Amino acid sequence: MRVNVTKLTGVAVSIFMALSGLNTKGQVAKTRAAEADAKSECLVYVGTYTNGKSKGIYGYRMDLRTGGLNSIGLVVETPNPTFLAIDTERHFLFAVNEISRFQGKAAGAVSSFSIDTQTGMLKLINQYSSVGSGPCHIQLDKEACHALVANYGSGSVAVLPIEKSGKLEEACAFNQHEGTSINSERQEGPHAHCVTLDKGNRFAFVCDLGLDKVLSYRFDLKQGTLVPNEPAFAKIHPGAGPRHLTFSPNGKHAYLVNEMSCTVNVFDYDAKHGVLKEVQTVEVLPENYKGFHSGAEIEVHPSGKFVYASARGPDLIAVFAVDARNGKLTLVERQSTRGKTPRHFGVDPTGKYLLVANQDSNNIVVFSIDASSGRLTPTGKILEVGAPVCVKFCQ
Repeated sequence: MRVNVTKLTGVAVSIFMALSGLNTKGQVAKTRAAEADAKSECLVYVGTYTNGKSKGIYGYRMDLRTGGLNSIGLVVETPNPTFLAIDTERHFLFAVNEISRFQGKAAGAVSSFSIDTQTGMLKLINQYSSVGSGPCHIQLDKEACHALVANYGSGSVAVLPIEKSGKLEEACAFNQHEGTSINSERQEGPHAHCVTLDKGNRFAFVCDLGLDKVLSYRFDLKQGTLVPNEPAFAKIHPGAGPRHLTFSPNGKHAYLVNEMSCTVNVFDYDAKHGVLKEVQTVEVLPENYKGFHSGAEIEVHPSGKFVYASARGPDLIAVFAVDARNGKLTLVERQSTRGKTPRHFGVDPTGKYLLVANQDSNNIVVFSIDASSGRLTPTGKILEVGAPVCVKFCQ
């Protein structure tokens, strides 16, 4: 009997290919499972004041499926890293150092760190002057080519170039604000509190508490320059004290929290010309509240359906529903932050959890977010951190 070697070889090849296909499918399944696990976890970094229990920036690993957090501990020691920013590729973290002197001059600093995603640890790359006193906010452009910094003490804004290695360079642009407003104690001069870029990366907006203005600048991505826009600012109600501004995911609306009046302004946004037009003002405080109050942070939910704003004094977060037709807000609830003096807070990338930093009770409280109403429910998870100010997610 003659054996057909060709047929046997073909069968063998078929079997081999089938087994290889199964193996390939198995590898693909494992890869997808690994990717799913990676997406279900993220790093959380917390900026702090270091004049008490804290020594710098602290890190956590968060399970986005359960809201569980595991402490990494102190990830880098650095003075007063009060506000943080992370590049879109999650390679670098930048912090303002809210200090009074840097390299012998009356100025704060800006620090750049590399992120070890395996351990969560940070490593200092370099530092530069913020070219002003009391830096309190930092924003990266969408390409992470520049860091824009607001100096509260001196009322100025600076732009620092960023190399591909994450290294900062000396400021390439600087704008000093001038003027006053009606409150002689709080608004005796300019106090830049926040710098925000629009979705198109073309216009930068600087909230100045001392001037009751949101200043508008044309931003040149290549040069890093800030040129006053026309009009040069949006005027806010006298004595309001504009603090932080954020945009809706679609870029059509902007939301401003005012520190002194504890209100939120809603704006229609003309992206072509970089112009904000106020269309609504809503209260963050409960009706008839008479005690100390100070607005702090504002954030839009990733879905664009809800806006959250924090208030110190009553120590709460106000939850607003967004009208999809015009961006206007309707109050949903006011929720206690379960701590004292809430500052910044962050909504995780999935939109399921909100973490609020309570500075004076030295803790971060975790809330779950109802997907249909936006309401907040405390999960019972509380992180002990010395004087937390800022919460940033890195996934």
